[in-house]
Amino acid sequence: MTVRPIRIVGDPVLHAPTRPVTDFDDTLRTLVEDMLETMAAAEGVGLAANQVGIDLRLFVMDCPDEETGQRVRAVVVNPVLETSPRPETMPDPEEDEEGCLSVPGEAFPTGRAEWARVTGVDAAGEPVTVQGRGFLARCLQHEVDHLDGLVYTDRLVGRNRRAALKALRRNGWGRPGLSWDPSTQDAVEV
Repeated sequence: MTVRPIRIVGDPVLHAPTRPVTDFDDTLRTLVEDMLETMAAAEGVGLAANQVGIDLRLFVMDCPDEETGQRVRAVVVNPVLETSPRPETMPDPEEDEEGCLSVPGEAFPTGRAEWARVTGVDAAGEPVTVQGRGFLARCLQHEVDHLDGLVYTDRLVGRNRRAALKALRRNGWGRPGLSWDPSTQDAVEV
């Protein structure tokens, strides 16, 4: 298994929809293993393939489920997302803070639906469904957004969007070719 560099916001692979996975082979299994290793090294709860530079529609996650008190570890290939309605009000700065391995060390309040379900297949092509509320629902929406070419900062509104844009400028992000290596760097140091 290999820890792969994580692309930073502004890289074109993060801002374009990904391609469906069609080959369930050793190359896919290696990618999934590398993504799980990379996510763990980065101390993340989810990682989409395009975050490691691969424009395929899959993500891995190891996310807490507040309802069960368990962690949900999953590989979801070609996911389809369903959600309850997204809130139309400003997100709560205490309850709705969200971060991203492609925007390392930063976090901003982000409005998300309270409930979400993702259906797809695993790395062997077997059906998989993951659903949850609260933080787990946030994780599912965040990862599928990546696969649709959206970074969570694209969903920000008002003062939260302005703060994010200021952070991107301060860090020199928002341009192609930037990445960080979670095997040698901490997200807050990037």
